[in-house]
Amino acid sequence: MKNFRKYLELAAWIVGLILLALMDPGRDTHYSFCFFKFIGIKYCPGCGLGHSISYLFHGNLRASFQAHPLGLFAVIIILARIYKLSSLHISPLFKKYNYGQQF
Repeated sequence: MKNFRKYLELAAWIVGLILLALMDPGRDTHYSFCFFKFIGIKYCPGCGLGHSISYLFHGNLRASFQAHPLGLFAVIIILARIYKLSSLHISPLFKKYNYGQQF
């Protein structure tokens, strides 16, 4: 169980980006996980971020910025987090420590 939890966040970020890359951003979604939409508030600062990332992966920079101006920044932050988690959990499996010895 400990090993599963160790890789859960890394897997969630990778799967999330893959799903956003495969999503068709032009289609209107019928269901939203947005709490603000659920309680009836029309404005949400985070809504459109998923569409923005999806447009970005499809190469449509203008539509990405129109959907949410921070989409590119979000992708950079998520990729940095994936890099950090993979360097913490996966890279040590392949490193050999020599502790000062010459090979």
